[in-house]
Parts: sequence; C-alpha cells; structure tokens
Amino acid sequence: MAVYDTEENQKSELTYQTLYSLRRTVYLNKHRLFVIDNNSCRRTKDMLDVMSKERHHEFTVITLPENIGTAEAVNLGWKHKLPGENLIKMDNDVVIHSVGWVDELDRAIERDKTIGIIGLKRKDLWENPFRNDEWHSDLKMLPHETGEAWIIVEEVKHCIGTCQMYSAALIEKIGYLYQPGLYGYDDVLASHRSQIAGFYNCFLPHIEIEHIDQHETPHWQWKRDEAEKKNVEQQKLVWEYQNKKRSIYYNPYDTK
Repeated sequence: MAVYDTEENQKSELTYQTLYSLRRTVYLNKHRLFVIDNNSCRRTKDMLDVMSKERHHEFTVITLPENIGTAEAVNLGWKHKLPGENLIKMDNDVVIHSVGWVDELDRAIERDKTIGIIGLKRKDLWENPFRNDEWHSDLKMLPHETGEAWIIVEEVKHCIGTCQMYSAALIEKIGYLYQPGLYGYDDVLASHRSQIAGFYNCFLPHIEIEHIDQHETPHWQWKRDEAEKKNVEQQKLVWEYQNKKRSIYYNPYDTK
C-alpha cells in the first residue's frame, strides 16, 4: 500500500480506517503488510509508527523523503516478494468487511492458473453481466473438486486498482507496476499487460468493500486532474503494448 497523506488532502483518517480494517480481516501472522509512506504528514507518520510497533515483523513501513507516485512506491514493497508469492496492491481509502479475504483471493488463483489479476469490487463500478457494451462482464465458475467450496468470479477487461491481487505467474511475465505520472493508470496498464501475457482479469464480487473517499477532499480533485493530464500518454502506452512496440515486462531494478 502506498500512502501520500498531507494536511491539504486530509487523507490520514482514511488511511487509519483502511489499516484498522486490515487488522480485523487479514491474518497478519501469515501475510505480510508493507506500507510505503510517500512523505506523509506527521499525523500519518505517527500512526504508522504506532501500528508497526504493535504488529512487529508483519507490518513494515518504508518511509520516503518525497512522493514518488503510487506505482513506484508499491514496487518498493513488491521487491520483498517471496518465490511463488501472489502480490497485492491496494489503496488507502477502502474498508473491507470479510475476514480472510486474502486467503480467498489466493484460493481463486490456486484453482485457476490463468487468472492474472483478481480484485475486490467496489459498489460504484459499471461492470455487470447484464450490459451489452464495453462494461459487459461474465460470471465464471472456477474448477472444483468434491468437498471444495464453490468459487464464482466475474471476468472483466479492467480490474480497478482499489484492491488487486496479482498472481505470481503474472508477475513473472510483467515484472512491476508502471504508470506515466504520480497517480492513475497503473491498474489500466496492468490489466492490458495481463491480457497480452495470456491471463484474464476478474473480481471476487461476493466480498463486500466500501470505497470511503467520498470525493469531498482536495485530494480527489488532484487525483482527477493528474489522471486527465496523462490520459493521452496512457492510451499511447496501451497501443504500444498491443502492437508489440513496447515490452509488457517492466523492472526498474534490473541493472543489466
């Protein structure tokens, strides 16, 4: 999770609610949490310090002297990945209600090795099976053996970046996240890279989440402006991926 909280954007409270929800719903004795602090305000720094001391080795805070953007910050956490480990990228403005959701995402990828990205679905998204346009989605039952729980996913073109799990197999093909600016489009580009690599993207829609950024803070307008400035560039990147003019593999730490 990348965190960029300032006095102006007023996101410290959202970060607190997000982290508190993770403490309630994630088994941190088996899953590691990395929070990358993009030079946030004192309130957030103090909060992260307290929480990391409470959780000890399961909660790692990486503190940066400046805001390097969402994708590059998350990549710093991903550098600590273990062999065969699926990786999560999530925002700091979401509350998750289901205990054990990380294990459910892991289980879905274990059942279907062609899943590249699987996410938790916000209630304001447009994708559904009843649409006949670009937002059409398909419900899909995953492979099942007697005695196992049934798993149904919603296959989509674009898996929004609120909370996503990337399969270890996909990470081998695409490396790390990339975005053309400080905010936005890392999820769009990753979804395209996943499909080009031969995987599909989906949601696990039965897990209820709340997107708690109600667009009432100055940060929301900043995010919107930042994304709009980079829209043409991200379209060019997608074209380059699709036409093999740019590699879908990205590793900013490769010194070769």
